[in-house]
Parts: sequence; C-alpha cells; structure tokens
Amino acid sequence: MKVVAIILLVVIIAMLGRAMLQLVKGPSGSPQLVRSLTWRVALSIVLFLLLLVAVKMGWLAPHGI
Repeated sequence: MKVVAIILLVVIIAMLGRAMLQLVKGPSGSPQLVRSLTWRVALSIVLFLLLLVAVKMGWLAPHGI
C-alpha cells in the first residue's frame, strides 16, 4: 500500500513538473498544460481517497506525532 502511495506521489510531482515546463515553453492556456494539470488533480484525488480507504480498512494505521 505504501509503495502505491509513493508511486502516485512521484507521478503527481512529474505531472506538475510537466505542466510547469509547458507553461514556460508555450501559451498559458494550451491543451497540453490543461491536460497535465487535470491529471495531477485527478491523481491527487485518487491518492486521497485511496488513503482514506486504506485507513478505514486497517491497511494503514495512522500514528500521532
């Protein structure tokens, strides 16, 4: 479960970097930029829901700091 979360985080960061490069190289409303940011938001929501389900099912145990 932790490996999946880490992989999703890496992909989210990669999509953010890709969007940044497209923003620097081209116009701010380009379809590639919008697509990259849409994927980033969608993957972030999926990761959040996955973590909620994992905690609810007992696959991950939150701990206090």
